[in-house]
Amino acid sequence: MARPALGKGRRVKHALEALLARAVAAGVTALPRRQSLAAGAALGDVARRLGLRRAVAEANLVRAFPERGLAERRAILVEHYRELGRVACEYPRLAELVHAAEGEVVAPPVGIEHLDAAAALGRGVILLTGHYGNFELLGAWLGRRNPVDFVVKPLSNPRVEAMLALWRRGAGVGSIAIGAGAKRIFAALKQKRWVAMLADQDARRSGLFVPFLGVPSSTPPGPAAIALRTGAPIVMGFCLRLEDGRHQLTVAPPLLATGDGGPNAVRALTAAHAAVLEEWVRRHPAMWFWLHRRWKTPPPSPGEEGGA
Repeated sequence: MARPALGKGRRVKHALEALLARAVAAGVTALPRRQSLAAGAALGDVARRLGLRRAVAEANLVRAFPERGLAERRAILVEHYRELGRVACEYPRLAELVHAAEGEVVAPPVGIEHLDAAAALGRGVILLTGHYGNFELLGAWLGRRNPVDFVVKPLSNPRVEAMLALWRRGAGVGSIAIGAGAKRIFAALKQKRWVAMLADQDARRSGLFVPFLGVPSSTPPGPAAIALRTGAPIVMGFCLRLEDGRHQLTVAPPLLATGDGGPNAVRALTAAHAAVLEEWVRRHPAMWFWLHRRWKTPPPSPGEEGGA
């Protein structure tokens, strides 16, 4: 679908944003990897001190972890902003990270046998995660084993979006725009490709309300509905930053789609993948994206909920 025409002010804004993004990318890629990670952590500190969505993050942490003290939540937030900065500085060199020597960027992965078992079913695989660590590196690195497509929501700035698309292509992955409908996803799975998706942000009234971090949360039903329709297993993976700056990739056992594909089956599978993500967020909370208004949409009255 064609983008609507932009006014002159918006075009200028987009051009300046793209110019800044290119300058930052050039500066980051000119640094050795470890120095770029340090620069990213410092950038995260600046963003936190400037208050960039900090109030949202603080409110989310209180809601998710009321049992934790203020000092502990503050420590989580400090490390979270630093990790966001590190990940931002890794984006321009995604291809370099994916194709680095074994063990240099990614430690020996855990649970790869689960992914191989799911792929052996011959129905394609839905790679599912959340905004957790460097999730794009996770998908791209796993994509070295089999062709993979990312389901992406294009940015409002087409110039910056084009940069991201270029970095993804360099890492060897394809893209499916989220607005393109499900046909391309079905086609990719039929070709036994792996489709990487995220399902941890507020889905407004189109979502299913399932428990997440102790709160009923509007969650996208798409991954579960597609899995039930196609028989493709959902395989969840997580990308954890290690102290030495490398990444530890962990693949969880497949969530197999069972049931008739009706609302109850979609809800059960959605709740199951939300529970797996919750376990990882509780284990390593600084890795998850706290700056999003995850609980923006309140649960509806009985009988009003949308979904699959």
